[in-house]
Amino acid sequence: MLHVIDGVEKPDPINQEAVKKFHEQRKKILKADHYIKGILDHDRTILSQAITLVESSLPAHQKVASTIIEGCIPFSTRSLRLGITGVPGVGKSTFIEALGKKVTGWGKKLAVLAIDPSSERSGGSIMGDKTRMENLSQDPDAFIRPSPSGGTLGGVARKTRETIILCEAAGFDTIFVETVGVGQSETAVHSMVDFFLLLMLAGAGDELQGIKRGIMEMADAIIITKADGTNVQRAEAARTEFTNALHLFPPAESGWIPEALTCSAKQGTGLEIIWQTILSYTDLTKRNGYFQLNRDRQAMYRMYDFIEETLKSDFYNHPDIRRKLRKYEKKVLKRELSSYQAAQKILSGYRKS
Repeated sequence: MLHVIDGVEKPDPINQEAVKKFHEQRKKILKADHYIKGILDHDRTILSQAITLVESSLPAHQKVASTIIEGCIPFSTRSLRLGITGVPGVGKSTFIEALGKKVTGWGKKLAVLAIDPSSERSGGSIMGDKTRMENLSQDPDAFIRPSPSGGTLGGVARKTRETIILCEAAGFDTIFVETVGVGQSETAVHSMVDFFLLLMLAGAGDELQGIKRGIMEMADAIIITKADGTNVQRAEAARTEFTNALHLFPPAESGWIPEALTCSAKQGTGLEIIWQTILSYTDLTKRNGYFQLNRDRQAMYRMYDFIEETLKSDFYNHPDIRRKLRKYEKKVLKRELSSYQAAQKILSGYRKS
């Protein structure tokens, strides 16, 4: 009969103790000074960790994040902030990658903050901008940060303004903020950038139909994308239409006359003209004082926005309010109270607390 003798037990190829230590280190929150120093030293790993803290809703993270932001604000006024929006399918990611490669090729440091629609289940980003901008993501002078919108109005990430501050302090002199191009996100992004680009398609019927007047009035330039191949003539016709439409709007406070331009991100044509247009706008508004006036207004907007966010957070996280919400939700569903009456009772109790 064959007898099998047990050999030496094979050790676990993975050091479980090391794995445990690694996860403990990841969960550990460092001091704010450590993050500030790392950001000012252009450490991208530290920058990414700090942005994660800024985006977090945990009180402990928010406390550290607030100190980090305060420490970075003095170093956050040296960039050009560009907002980019457009309907889905217009080629925003392709355009951003093509223009971004041009910008880094001209010696600029570029940060792309791409606002993704959030997954309803996980709350995380679902579009994966680094996979959509493969070449740019490998550029040593570019930093791409996809951020989940967190369900906020129009898909704008709640902490994008603070993220801009951190990126500028980390040495990025050009910031692109991409919106998902749906809902009211354009208004929010417009309130945090210096120049606002609206991307449009040609050959999709009446180019002006369905375009909100407010969005066109916000645009400092309209770019007709995919102007290549058989679409060149349609793109040029669309450019003429938009140019005529832009002249119907009242003069902008900035003194700038918005332009309609064409480009092909695929072939790389028209990108230099677009960038020169942006620089011309910047030069004009810095000379006439509007550039700084706009930045000052945005700072005030951030203050009021933060007040509203804090009040909303305090309200819904108040233990007594949470209890009353559950109580009055049932009453509304049972038709014992109207929605208006329930809201009044909850707010009345909150004011007295």
